[in-house]
Amino acid sequence: MRTILLGPQRFTIRATSALRSLGTEGPVGVVTAGWEEREDATGELDEALDHRSIHFRLYHRLNDVLAKDETFAAAAVRHRDRQDELTALYRLRLEHTLDGVYAVQRRIPAHPARARRSLALAAFHDAVAGVRRIDDWFLGQMAVLEAELADAGGIERSGVIGWHREELKSDLARCSALVIPGGNVNTLVRVLRLFAIVIPQELPVLAWSAGAMALTERIALFHDFGPAGSREAELLSRGVGRVRGVVAFPHPRRRLRLDDRERSSALALRFDPARCLLLDDGAWVEFGADGALPADARILGTDGLVHTEEVAG
Repeated sequence: MRTILLGPQRFTIRATSALRSLGTEGPVGVVTAGWEEREDATGELDEALDHRSIHFRLYHRLNDVLAKDETFAAAAVRHRDRQDELTALYRLRLEHTLDGVYAVQRRIPAHPARARRSLALAAFHDAVAGVRRIDDWFLGQMAVLEAELADAGGIERSGVIGWHREELKSDLARCSALVIPGGNVNTLVRVLRLFAIVIPQELPVLAWSAGAMALTERIALFHDFGPAGSREAELLSRGVGRVRGVVAFPHPRRRLRLDDRERSSALALRFDPARCLLLDDGAWVEFGADGALPADARILGTDGLVHTEEVAG
């Protein structure tokens, strides 16, 4: 199993070299559903992929299902409303709990020896455990909503969805590799799940930005420099789990306050033992057959500093 996660491709294009490094021949499956309405604007991407693309057009297929399957369309609207309600409650709980985390963290003595003996340090770790419990609660509730959608929407009984799934299974079987670019990660993971895209272990995969996030076990949304100010990192859903033990953070220099050591420490500790993988422009992180994170991968340590996996490990 070879999986390559790249940094964003807008300013530093490495997709061509990464694809050629796989040493594969034949068609390359491409999932651009994260681009939504721009899904078919693939001229530059096709050129970067040596014109070997088979486009799965999952966003187009989703709209086809919504237009032709009234049962699923109605269930999808109810699911969206329920998800919005759940997300609002999750954010409310998360923000109040993280305020407490940061307040306790500021009470930890600066001197390392004193910090290790401090009650504040123990309180800080317990407070972070509280954030983890909220994250777990949210993912559990999301799983319930997804099961309700599958049942009420008749996903396994839908002739339209079944037709698309069979065609996609046939297309995937012809591919020598799979490429998943970025875009809207919520849309991307939604259609991967709807159309039951199961990536064979032996099929090489190349992904970046939202595509890299979708391949992990848990997808975190984050933006410390958003237009409305800093927003706490929040989970979106579970990913497809091709890459394990990693939470992917594309654009970290532009989206994370990496100079704020206390905030960074709390973020890394929240997801520990999973590694917070930083995918900067130009990043190339290749996982081998054992699925281990390579030694030169840049991660955010629980000490709030950026390390390579070799040093942190």
